[in-house]
Amino acid sequence: MQYWGLSDPGMVRSQNQDAFHVEVLDKNTLLCVVCDGMGGAKSGNVASTLAVDVFSQEVKGSWKPDMAIKELESMLRAAVKLANFTVYDQAQQFEEFSGMGTTLVAVLIQGKHAIFVNVGDSRGYHIDADGISQVTEDHSLVQMMVARGELTPERAKSYPGKNLITRAIGTETAVTCDVFHRRMERGDCVFLCTDGLSNLIDDQEILFEVVHGVEKKKCCHQLLQIAKNRGAPDNVTGVLVMI
Repeated sequence: MQYWGLSDPGMVRSQNQDAFHVEVLDKNTLLCVVCDGMGGAKSGNVASTLAVDVFSQEVKGSWKPDMAIKELESMLRAAVKLANFTVYDQAQQFEEFSGMGTTLVAVLIQGKHAIFVNVGDSRGYHIDADGISQVTEDHSLVQMMVARGELTPERAKSYPGKNLITRAIGTETAVTCDVFHRRMERGDCVFLCTDGLSNLIDDQEILFEVVHGVEKKKCCHQLLQIAKNRGAPDNVTGVLVMI
């Protein structure tokens, strides 16, 4: 497996409140996590960095090469739970961190199996010979309205409340993550990103850059440049993995 990632403040914000990490567990196993913090200049970056660190360390400390798929899923859920507890606890203890939280999207790729987990609206994509598919489902107001038939997917792209999320790490005592499984083949790719990228670049554009654009190692930089050319009002983070 090969991987590349970057995080950038964008064109408007002075501080980067996104965070990401890639951990090689062994030659067949890779963990990637991306977080998008919220809570203002004092604490958004604290929430995202803390969640990334706690989640990654919990997985790294718990993972064993002979774990079954169900055990891996339970491990990821436990890591989300610990990240949520840690961010929430810090927000309660320190006034300057009050109200902070973060999205989280992660993928554990072991051999030909990928397990995605997410809380919030940072996304995980699977790219294969058939095209691109969004694996995760946004925990957002607009996605809820789309699911209810109150809003079309096209209208959702420009809806005023599109940035309102319905779940986050650290804002409540407990949080539920969603888990998704995908079969991976040689040459497939996984792409994780924050909404600072997905709000400006649609799925088909991501697919084009990954499959037909510049070489893979420059793909994240090219997507960042596209976002910046469109104003990049938010922080931009992307991680690409090729099997």
